[in-house]
Amino acid sequence: MSLATASRVLNGSTRKVAESYRERVEAAAEKLGYTPNLSAQATARGTSAMVALLVPDIADPASALLASGVARGAEEAGVVLTIAVTEHDPEREVRLVHALRGHRPRGLILAEARSGAPQGADLERELQAFADMNGRAVTVGGEEKTARSIALDDRAGARALGAELAGRGYREAVVVAAPAGLRASDARVEGFAEGFQSGGGEVREIRRSGFARDDGYAAARDLLADGLDAGTLVFAVSDAVAFGVMAAVQDAGREVGADIAVAGFDDIPAARDIRPGLTTVRVPLEEVGYRALRAVVETDPDASTPGLTLEVLVRESTPPRR
Repeated sequence: MSLATASRVLNGSTRKVAESYRERVEAAAEKLGYTPNLSAQATARGTSAMVALLVPDIADPASALLASGVARGAEEAGVVLTIAVTEHDPEREVRLVHALRGHRPRGLILAEARSGAPQGADLERELQAFADMNGRAVTVGGEEKTARSIALDDRAGARALGAELAGRGYREAVVVAAPAGLRASDARVEGFAEGFQSGGGEVREIRRSGFARDDGYAAARDLLADGLDAGTLVFAVSDAVAFGVMAAVQDAGREVGADIAVAGFDDIPAARDIRPGLTTVRVPLEEVGYRALRAVVETDPDASTPGLTLEVLVRESTPPRR
């Protein structure tokens, strides 16, 4: 048969090939141990059947949930998913985008939105160069929703949490946050302060740390050493950080809930199982990842799709306080 017919079978072309020919080509490929050269295909087509997801930390449960949603969408779309880790480093993120451009992926999904980073202009240039190659970049986070971004109103979710906890009688709070410049953390800090203060509470201190469990532990250990009054509420900008805070409180011989209240953000599965249960804001992270992948592979994504709702979940870590 012709080379064109064999090529259509091996490259997954949508053009119809007789079933008898398809079976013969596939049998020959199996006998020879042949697989298509994806690099050559990417060169010929100008793009590959690959989508790259950039996450700050693959060990972070929130990143894992996001990646799960992206993987589900990739399976449906018939594309290969690769994951790169930025380690919350803006320079590393720029280098990764530059390196990935050489592989000609169909799309990039950036899971960590930044504000005011010095490397922002470098990243914009890399993303523009990627767009000039007909690549599609999708960002996750931020309040602005476009056809190629998945908006998450972290500020509104944190504001609702702050107002809810002020309504439960809390009057003093400490916030454990990531370094300034990470948009999700900044929005959660600002939103929580707005909601808590509107209900009569006061944010006594913002302690800058990170997004990981050990960051929360170290920050809470220092806060406890400095003196943390009973009845204080500690709001952590992620559930992982909140777990570290809870462990430090317990290791110091204090009680989570009745003594030091703790709240987080994300509602990762362990937040429901830990004791006491963690008060948090539910972010539908798997749906976020799925929508991000669809925004990459769809030729004309619908920007009018309703936004994702963030929900406050009150559990035993923040009992009512008189």
